[in-house]
Amino acid sequence: MLKNETKNGVEILSFDNINKLNILIAQTLKEEVAQYLTKANTKLILNLDGIEYVDSSGFGALLSILRNAKNNDSQFKICNVSPDVMELVKLLQLHNVFDICDNIDECLNSFE
Repeated sequence: MLKNETKNGVEILSFDNINKLNILIAQTLKEEVAQYLTKANTKLILNLDGIEYVDSSGFGALLSILRNAKNNDSQFKICNVSPDVMELVKLLQLHNVFDICDNIDECLNSFE
């Protein structure tokens, strides 16, 4: 479900042929991402490029990942959020909760 790439010690996870973050994949997403947060001080980017829809389960999964990262002294950032999804993020006031960047390069630079 997720593709992994490592750049400058930062784990970058991208979705593979998925355009909805919903109840059908939320649990799998949490489990796959948790594997990358097993060691402390992990730097993790979740690339939402291609994701056009996120439901309440999807946002719950993202919040769970964020909590998991914070409990592990790790950093979690999100990038490439589509305009439709960003509208929901702002409506739910989650733009104040998540560290959101426009693109992968911006995320990578913000870790330095």
